[in-house]
Amino acid sequence: MSAEQKAAKIRDVLPSYLYIVIGSFVTGAGLVMFINPGKIAAGGVSGIATILFHTLGWDPGLMIFVLGVPLFLAGFAIFGKVYGFKSFLGTILLSGSTSLLIRVIGPEGILDYADPISTLLSAVFGGVVTGIGMGLVMRSGANTGGTDIIAQIISRYTPMSLGVALTVVDGIIICSSAFIFGITHALYAVITVYIAGVMIDKVVLTLGKNHAKTVYIICSSNMEEVERNILSELNHGGTILKGTGMYSGEDRPVIMTVVKNNKVAGLTRIVRNADPKAFMVVSDAYNVLGEGFKSLSRPDSF
Repeated sequence: MSAEQKAAKIRDVLPSYLYIVIGSFVTGAGLVMFINPGKIAAGGVSGIATILFHTLGWDPGLMIFVLGVPLFLAGFAIFGKVYGFKSFLGTILLSGSTSLLIRVIGPEGILDYADPISTLLSAVFGGVVTGIGMGLVMRSGANTGGTDIIAQIISRYTPMSLGVALTVVDGIIICSSAFIFGITHALYAVITVYIAGVMIDKVVLTLGKNHAKTVYIICSSNMEEVERNILSELNHGGTILKGTGMYSGEDRPVIMTVVKNNKVAGLTRIVRNADPKAFMVVSDAYNVLGEGFKSLSRPDSF
């Protein structure tokens, strides 16, 4: 492998590992500032670590590592070396970040829990911060060694979907926390899980420059002009799909193209000028891979 090829490979791989490093630290910050001091066991290994900290006084960072290693080994054996290594790195970094930050910030976090509203604030902002962190890690194609590996294994070997499996696993942990911290804290944990899930989706799907719009165009006339101008003015390609009008029964070819967000207005102008009676459907395309967008060969293309 030449020096140029090695440099290109490093440039492709580096962002993936930066996501793991930054995401693990951000997740650890959310756990230490909000989740752990708020007694919110919002599922996952961190939820178990929170329970063990408040019942036995065990360091949550250390517990994340101890509980995460068996899960990492399972992921390594079932999902492959690259996934396993990245997940192990995520586990180590989250464990280290949590242990370090709990010594710097303190186990009491940053809110005054004498005020009842602080627990609600911890549930909300804990979900936001940890969701952003976990989203960054998942964007790299890894995780922080959490119970999502268990959910993936269950989903792989049973008819249960990944979402249902993850809900069941985290639900067991949240329900267990109700017997220790009370039903109120368990309900707060549900809020945290929901918010974290929304933030993970936002980060995984929209972070970066590869999100765009998928556009379907049905013309009643001058379709060739639309095709020609998409190619020449926007420097984009497309695909001609076969369609049939439900009312007329006539053949209606459909142009399907994907363009970056800043080119939607130009595409609309092209269609309007060629055929003011055309029909357009514009929808979000969150992760576009291939020529003109992010390369499909990149390690973080998913």
